[in-house]
Amino acid sequence: MSRIFDALQRSGAELTGVEYDDMVSVATKVFESPIGPHDNEEEAVRGAVEEFPAVEICVSSSSGLVFLTQPESLAAEKFRFLGVRMRQMQQNRSIKRVLVTSSIAEEGKSLVSANLAGVLARRKKQKILLIEGDLRRPTLAHQFGLHNLKGLSEWLQGDSQTVTNVYYLEEAGLWLMPAGHPPTNALELMQSTRLSALMNQLATAFDWIIVDSPPLLPLADTTVWARLTDGALLVVREGTTEKRPLERGLEMLKKADLLGVVLNGSSNTNHRNYYQRYSAARTNVQA
Repeated sequence: MSRIFDALQRSGAELTGVEYDDMVSVATKVFESPIGPHDNEEEAVRGAVEEFPAVEICVSSSSGLVFLTQPESLAAEKFRFLGVRMRQMQQNRSIKRVLVTSSIAEEGKSLVSANLAGVLARRKKQKILLIEGDLRRPTLAHQFGLHNLKGLSEWLQGDSQTVTNVYYLEEAGLWLMPAGHPPTNALELMQSTRLSALMNQLATAFDWIIVDSPPLLPLADTTVWARLTDGALLVVREGTTEKRPLERGLEMLKKADLLGVVLNGSSNTNHRNYYQRYSAARTNVQA
């Protein structure tokens, strides 16, 4: 019990600066409730989701997190459409853990990951977890204005089987497991059995798990994530992605289940004027 309390306390008060006065009773209720003979630690994870500490986010108006900053924009509507397509896929096949990657850096995979998680979280009864899977050059937590939070890296380097270092972003309506401090042995940590066990536990607690992974080239980290997820979305950026890296990226993903390709930064504005008129009309009706 003391180890559970220490873990929750560290991921609460010490990391976020927020005091949790009743953490002992919280841990007792979640982790010491009676369990049946077929229950295990995964049951504790399901019950503990609501008790993960909440942190405040700070997102600037110029942020690319359009599901928060510009919910009526065309970009936000496109992400909502992507969310609808993902739910349609989930109705026909077993998809819960989705890898979001790109062939090279600077194609926008982290923002696509965050916005996809954000629009999926609009369905209130579903629990969405966003994992910052790039342990070498993490940027996702910073997009939410979060800094110095312990995350996946610290958990993989520990020995506890209890899931910690997950935070609830109340304003966004989703949970986040940040990368944490970049380790010196990222690939070695990811190839350990602890990451596989963690993903299996988390899959019992969340309806969707969106993994923002490193780019496919030139590292091997993403191939590890591909084995632990149900399918991959490949992000390409208009004017940035070149044919050769894209071909190599697709070849690396051939053993994974490629769910689709997301075109980022498109200059196609054929429907922009129509959407702006539609959005304005909708606002007038609501007023």
